[in-house]
Amino acid sequence: MSYPEPKYFGADGEVTATYRPATDPPNLTMRNGGSAAYLATGASTDGKFGLYQWNMGPGRSGPDPHFHKTISESFYVTAGTVKIYNGTEWVDTKPGDFVYVPEGGIHGFRNESGEPASMLILFAPGAPREGYFEGLLTIGELSESEREEFFIEHDNYWL
Repeated sequence: MSYPEPKYFGADGEVTATYRPATDPPNLTMRNGGSAAYLATGASTDGKFGLYQWNMGPGRSGPDPHFHKTISESFYVTAGTVKIYNGTEWVDTKPGDFVYVPEGGIHGFRNESGEPASMLILFAPGAPREGYFEGLLTIGELSESEREEFFIEHDNYWL
């Protein structure tokens, strides 16, 4: 494996870094006490990746087993205990644990601990997951066929 072809050809570098203070409010607040911070969206990384801080309240939350056809998903637990489905079993993960799921890999996650939990979720390449996350807030208002279309549009295939 080698480095990819250069994308920047200047001699002096550029001032292009972005900064998101930890004190910024979350981009999305969920009814169950959870929230999401959009740290780096696919739009802000030219489609290279999307990075999100996913904070779960103490109540049971998170998606059942599913897979994506176009994106990989990685999880890095930063606080609490998160159950992550690895395709065969639910594994209790704790701060510092990491799970990588390639395209097509069956996975799910949930908080069943009764305590808050938090993790970083990385999607590669950077799909527009913000629309998916925000759509989940009103998913119950959609008809069955609208829900199916929503999930297909956002590359979510449930088992």
